[in-house]
This record gives sequence, structure tokens and C-alpha cells, in this order.
Amino acid sequence: MTIAQDKSHHTDDGFKNPFPGFEEKGFADFIQWSLIDRIKGKKPDKPDSYDFPFTENDGLYLRENSKEFTVTWIGHSTLLIQIDGFNILTDPIWSDRCSPVQFAGPKRHVKPGVRLEDLPKIDAIIISHNHYDHLDRLTLEYFGNDPMYFVPLGIGEFLEDIDLTNYEELDWWDELTLNGLKFACVPAQHFSNRGLSDRNKTLWSGWVLKGDTQTIYFAGDTGYFPGFAEIGEKYGPITVAAIPIGAYIPRWFMSPVHVSPQEAVQAFLDVKAEYFVPIHWGTFELADEPLDNPPIVLNQEIERLELNKDKFFILEHGQTKIFESEKVLTSIE
Repeated sequence: MTIAQDKSHHTDDGFKNPFPGFEEKGFADFIQWSLIDRIKGKKPDKPDSYDFPFTENDGLYLRENSKEFTVTWIGHSTLLIQIDGFNILTDPIWSDRCSPVQFAGPKRHVKPGVRLEDLPKIDAIIISHNHYDHLDRLTLEYFGNDPMYFVPLGIGEFLEDIDLTNYEELDWWDELTLNGLKFACVPAQHFSNRGLSDRNKTLWSGWVLKGDTQTIYFAGDTGYFPGFAEIGEKYGPITVAAIPIGAYIPRWFMSPVHVSPQEAVQAFLDVKAEYFVPIHWGTFELADEPLDNPPIVLNQEIERLELNKDKFFILEHGQTKIFESEKVLTSIE
């Protein structure tokens, strides 16, 4: 029996991870990691600044494109996906900080890869969960009610609070079709909250966009779990899998909800996608590893497993990959 049938991720007042071996980490664990470990001298060694390569993307090609399947990395978990003539954003955040306020909290280390005003008209926005680095109020207020919002259960209330009413709430394995493009809400192993009293009141998810000839899987935030294989079986063949690789150290605290780069590769193999695009790294410092560490570890794992490097695209902020059914054509420099 699948999760969709038994609804084992539902509780009386919210949601949970029903997967074997999942270990919930609570507020006490957070304090242990973020405060007590620091007092004990377990402060991560990180550079003061980073020099990430950046692709200057003025959006001209993206605004004119209506046929090619493209993926553009804006930064963190924000992608612009162009598929079957649709322009879709994932977990969009253009704000300077992922925080309830813009004077404190994790600050952006790299500017967004494409300016808001240079984007094509956005047809839809998909949200994976309600954390501040994925559900950004200021960015959504900019887009307003013009796009259709696809969100997991419970997030509609947040949208209505900022006067956004053009949305659909979906449960795991629910599907909706918009002018021929299928939007499928799929399981993830994570959690939700925006404060101290609302933990797991709203659902978290990944998304699959299935077009005429191409399919992209956006994993959102997730720990490693058995659902990857099921997603691949149900929606394959998958052309591109966008899977997180960052915010994964320390493993004792992060592993239930954030895959490591090694686990991200295994997830890619589980869903049997053709290409891999890493997300959730290189933009906001949210964990103990340096921001530039995840792609290094990812490349080491690709080498260790002797996988085809041409199937993995570690995009620069602002970089666009243009896909055909058999191969990648080019990138916008």
C-alpha cells in the first residue's frame, strides 16, 4: 500500500514523516547544535567570503523562448523551468535574507542569477514547504496573483494572508493539469514551521512536472528516504532531477531532513533520471559546511562511483541549460 492510499503522513493536527528509520529532531536538538556545541568550541571552520563564478543572464533568451526545455539556476532552490511553453519558478526567493525580517538572519552570498524585471512572464510557482528560504513573502508579493501557485496542504492560509488566492493545495501523489502540463505533488522527508508553535502544521513535498516529452523532478528539501524509487517508477522516464546537496553538516542533526551530496547521487540513481541539477547550496549559509563544499563532495562521489560526468550539471548562479530529448545543447554565458 502506498503512502497516497493510507495517508500515513497525516496526523490529527498536521503531518509527519512515515518512513522507516526516520528520527525526529526537535527544538532541544537545534539548541544543542546551534548553541551548546558552539559554546563547547565546535564552531565550523569557514572562509570569510566566497568567490563563486556567476553567469550574467539578462533574460533575453528566456523571454523569447517558447519551445526549448530549459533550466536556469537563480540560486539556492530557486529554478526557472521552461517546459512546453510554460515558465515556472520553484521556491522563489529574491530577498536579501531568508528570515522573518530583512535586518537579521541568513544573508545572501550571491545575487539572484536573473533580476526579477528580466524574467519572462511567470505562469506558475511551485512551493515545496514553508521554511523562510523556500517560502519568501516579499518575493511572492512581487508576483501577486498572476501566476498559479501549486503548494502542499496547509500553505494556502499563508498565501491568503498576503492576498494571494490563485492557488491549488495538493497532498502527496495528488495531480493537477494546467493546459496539458501535469503538476504532481510527491513525498519528501522533511518538516515545516515558521515559528515555535506551528511545527508540521503544513505539509512538505517535492514536485514532478510532466510535459509532452520532458519530465522534471524537483525534490524540494528532503532527507534520504525510500520514496525516491517510487517517484521514479510512477513518473519516469524523468529527464532532469533537481536535488538538494547543501545544508547537510552536522550529519547527526541534518541527516533526517537534508541529504548529503553522496545521498543526493543515490537519490538521482533511485529516480532513474537522465540528468542531475544540484540545488540548495551556494547561496545562504544554513549549516556547518562551507558554502562551496557540497559540489566538491558531489564530484568526489561521481568519481568514486565512476558515473558519467556529462549527466551532472553544477550550474553557476544565472546559468541556463537548454535540453533536447537526447542531449544538452548549450548554456547561456
